[in-house]
Amino acid sequence: MPPVKKRARTYDPAKTRAAVLGQFGKVREAVAGLEDGQLALPTRLGEWRVRELVAHIGMALTAIGRALALPEPPKQDAVLLDWPFATSAHSAAIDDFTRRLTGEHPDLDGYLAAVGRDLVEQLDTHPGTRLLRTNAGALPLADYLVTRAVELVVHTDDLNAAVRGLAVPLDRQALAATSRLLADALAVKAPGGATEVRVPPYAVVQCVEGPRHTRGTPPNVVETDPLTWIRLATGRQSWAEAMDAAKVSASGERADLGALLPLMS
Repeated sequence: MPPVKKRARTYDPAKTRAAVLGQFGKVREAVAGLEDGQLALPTRLGEWRVRELVAHIGMALTAIGRALALPEPPKQDAVLLDWPFATSAHSAAIDDFTRRLTGEHPDLDGYLAAVGRDLVEQLDTHPGTRLLRTNAGALPLADYLVTRAVELVVHTDDLNAAVRGLAVPLDRQALAATSRLLADALAVKAPGGATEVRVPPYAVVQCVEGPRHTRGTPPNVVETDPLTWIRLATGRQSWAEAMDAAKVSASGERADLGALLPLMS
């Protein structure tokens, strides 16, 4: 993690909860209608099939319960913006756990139903201030729930990409939180004020070293839609691919973000 001051953005816990439960509900509804042949389709996540992807979506939410089962950390030693940079270090363990879960839960609909019930009970029982031990450090439950919204949005997009015609909708609040967290992570990775990155209608950040913009039109501007930004930030799409597809508008000599992406993968 770059040693710079992290921007403090707050997220409304009630909206985050609604976003997570809403997005998970959309995924559950879609998965319930999948046939065995669709569950066996490949995904863009290495060797994972749709079945593994769905199991992993459930696993992302059961992470809350696993953390709550551990003793509460004595103090918070991480912030929300540490999380995007901590995920790749645990990719091998995540893969192993996901494959084990897939074998243990052949009935994915029943598995997700239990995940949803447990999550609601956990959120009803524990305050947002309750500290959890996460792969990024000790974080409050309310902050960690924001990361679950990110997981759900990113993997819902993976699911849509894998199953032709599925088109699981994205919850607006979940999409907003994901766009903002990943935009703020870019500002942490490349601190500065030379480039303005716009992800309308959810986020605008200043980043990249160089002359700081103070008024008028910034000399270096990058603009894209939320889903393209999320794909860029998580390595689902390369900068060159997005530019070739006219999914990104970039003007100015410091507007090429290719070397800074992805932020997490």
